[in-house]
Amino acid sequence: MPKGPASHTIVALVQDRPGVLNRVASMFRRRGYNIVSLSVGHSEQPGFSRMTFVVNGDDHTIEQVRNQLDRLIDVVKVSDLSDENVVARELALIKVQATPYNRSEIIQLVDIFRANIVDVSPDSLIIEVTGDEDKVDSLLQLLKSFGVRELMRTGRVAMLRGANAYPGTPSANGNQ
Repeated sequence: MPKGPASHTIVALVQDRPGVLNRVASMFRRRGYNIVSLSVGHSEQPGFSRMTFVVNGDDHTIEQVRNQLDRLIDVVKVSDLSDENVVARELALIKVQATPYNRSEIIQLVDIFRANIVDVSPDSLIIEVTGDEDKVDSLLQLLKSFGVRELMRTGRVAMLRGANAYPGTPSANGNQ
């Protein structure tokens, strides 16, 4: 994942309604903020989704991003997890050229990275790797010499470690 100024992880709990993603993306576009990665999925609370953004910028820029997100009607809570103790992961699918001559070498690399081969064809393999961005980048770099045909990355997802919930978010049972 490209690195520039400080990389920040921002998580927003949003109402799960049509158009929310478009409104959030439009806010970023209007303000000229670049989203390095964006992952969206249902949360543990029915009717809510969680968006994880990776945004590069200084502290002032990130504070502006947070303030703008907070102003959107469908956004319930915004948290900057950049300086928090979190678990962060990314998933990638990598389709790599494979021949009978190099297939075993690719399989050894996949094993070293604790990745999985999820599809095999006569001339390619699809590899699934999960981990932090550095792990995904490292495996990808090693596989480039074999010929990467296609790559799909989810972007970062992150969660606070331990029993702590995001401050100010409604709990799954409705209590604050």
